[in-house]
Amino acid sequence: MNKVLVVDDSRSMRAILARTLKEIGLEVLEAENGREALGVLEANKTQVPLILLDWDMPEMNGLDTLKRLRQNPEFASMVVVMVTAQAEMDHIVEALEAGANEYVMKPFTKEILLGKLELTGIQL
Repeated sequence: MNKVLVVDDSRSMRAILARTLKEIGLEVLEAENGREALGVLEANKTQVPLILLDWDMPEMNGLDTLKRLRQNPEFASMVVVMVTAQAEMDHIVEALEAGANEYVMKPFTKEILLGKLELTGIQL
């Protein structure tokens, strides 16, 4: 695995995540909302096995994006980690039931992020 898609409407959050992921040798693709993310995935098909996905975004939020991914056989097996400020238990449960593999709450540390990625079975 060498590519990861970071989806967040915050440019600074995308930069923080990208820096961490590049430090461990991953190539980072970026999108600022769910609609853009689906376009990036269509262009890269099976080359992106991991997505870090924010919840609150314009145009298409993270939960709707996750549901669309899980409905598409081409993307259904991708590892999706929600990285979001949504910390309520209802949101966590809803995301996991919709098919998220893990859930990281903002703010987070590099260690927390890498630990969650390891829990998904991603080889770092």
